Order: sequence, then C-alpha cells, then structure tokens
Amino acid sequence: MPGERYWEIDVARGFAVVTMIVFHSAFDLNFFGVLPLNVSGGFLRMLAYMTASTFIFIVGVSFTISYARAARRLSRRDLTLKYARRGLSIFALGLVITAVTWLFLPSAYIVFGILHFIGIAVLLAPLFARFDTEKLILASIACLLAGYATNAVTGPWGLLWLGIHPASFASLDYVPLLPWFGLVLAGMACGSLLYPDGVRGFTLRTAEPPAARPLSILGRHSLAIYFLHQPLILLLIAVLAPGAVTGFW
Repeated sequence: MPGERYWEIDVARGFAVVTMIVFHSAFDLNFFGVLPLNVSGGFLRMLAYMTASTFIFIVGVSFTISYARAARRLSRRDLTLKYARRGLSIFALGLVITAVTWLFLPSAYIVFGILHFIGIAVLLAPLFARFDTEKLILASIACLLAGYATNAVTGPWGLLWLGIHPASFASLDYVPLLPWFGLVLAGMACGSLLYPDGVRGFTLRTAEPPAARPLSILGRHSLAIYFLHQPLILLLIAVLAPGAVTGFW
C-alpha cells in the first residue's frame, strides 16, 4: 500500500516525543528556578541525546520508505521537487523557532536546531538514495568521525551549520550537520535492510497492539507536538509556580 504507515515506526517516534517532553519540562523547571535540576549532565543530558538521536535516526528510516514508494510513481524531476519542498518547509519552520527564541532569549537563541537540521537532511538525503547498505554505513561512519574532528575546531558563524562555531557560541538547541547527518545515513541503511522497496521486510503483526496506540498517535503528530509542547509546559509552570515565568520576563 503506497500510503501504509508502519506502527512500529510511529511508536518509536512517539516514545521520543515523550522523552522530549520530559527533558524540556526538566529544562524549563531548572531554567526558571522552580527546581534545581542538572540538565547539562547525568541522566537528563543522556535523555536529551537519546531523544535527538531517535528522532534523527527515524528521519533516515522514514526517508528510505518514502523515497522508495515515491520513486515508483514520480519522475526524477518530481521526485527532486518533492523532497526539495519538504526540506525547505521544515527548514522554514526552524526559522520560525529562530525568530521566536531570538525575540525572547537573544543570548542563547536557536540558530541551527533540530528542525533546521532535519530540513537540510531531507534536502541532502536523495543524493544518497542510490547508495547500497554498505556505502551508507561507510558514509555514516565518515560523518560521525568528521563530527568528532569538527567538535574540537572553532571558526566563523558561517560554518555553524557544519559543526564549526565561535568559541563564545551558545544556543538552546544546536544540531549541526556533522556528526548528526551520520545518524540519518545509519537510519537509511537500516531502512533499506528492514523495509526494502518501502515494504516491511520482516514478520510482525499487522494491527498495532492497543497498548501501543497512545505512543503511535504521538508519533504521527510529532511535529505539531514539537511546536505546542513548550508553550503548554510554560503555561503549566506559570499556574503551579506563579511568578516564575512572568518574573523572568
């Protein structure tokens, strides 16, 4: 089925939505001085990395499925336009986040966060669509190693997207192309193995278990939840701890 969704992917994405909400709740509680929580290290920092890694890996898996299906019905030109529009639209949403955070938190606003990254990743992924699994894995390893190298390098703002930035750079969310595109490529490799030609290549019950449905629903609406969850968290903090949020502004 061209439009069939695989519930196991939605569930994995839904789980990442839950951990995202948990981490951002902890971050906001600490940021506004409601609870002294260590969000820059320990369990919460690992939770943040796990959440981002899950979302980004699933980008690669989902792209492989989507591209295989689209390639069967679209011309090369239309295929290129499809992912160009998709990538640019996600990047534009990232610019909305940039504008909002620059307005309210100019000292640490988001310049190149996860939405900016996913937008660029969707633009680049078609270039690797014809790679076999072995080449995707090698390219993934190369990106991860390159990211390790760029992490130790400082440079101008113009290279921020790549993973090189000024020593004084600070941001609430920073997801550069290196090393994170390596996880997209790893997801594509996994997608090509588990979902060849966009079809599930392994045996699994076709109907999602009732217990998995809540996570599946969250996964299907992850982008909308990404935009809505922070205002809702702030509203809840404002209700439970009057003065914390308003006092900051």
